[in-house]
Amino acid sequence: MAAAEEDETRRPGQPSGGKAARRAEGSRDSGRTNRTERKGRGVSAPQAMRCAADQLRELLGRAPESVSAIRPMDEGWQADVEVLELERVPTTTSVMASYRVRLDAEGELVEYERTRRYTRGQVDRGG
Repeated sequence: MAAAEEDETRRPGQPSGGKAARRAEGSRDSGRTNRTERKGRGVSAPQAMRCAADQLRELLGRAPESVSAIRPMDEGWQADVEVLELERVPTTTSVMASYRVRLDAEGELVEYERTRRYTRGQVDRGG
């Protein structure tokens, strides 16, 4: 790799991507400890949301529309991700699906399942 290329790709403070970068992000400021580090999870809630959506997109071949829930688990995270499964006109009749995604402590997807299918215009009844 040429020196100019190396300068372009290795800038201080910029993570290089992957697990090592996620670990480095948590240890940048050793004087500050966040709740994620105290509980032993390698990624924060926002990072886990992105990981869940990105990895589910890769598996399903469909872009997730939102992450409707994220919760810490003993060994990682669990997220509920909403995906457009069948586009219809009008859009309120499009078929959506909710997927439950489990991530390990490093943000890697270890399990997913479709938990619900519904039309976009459907509203949950309060209880």
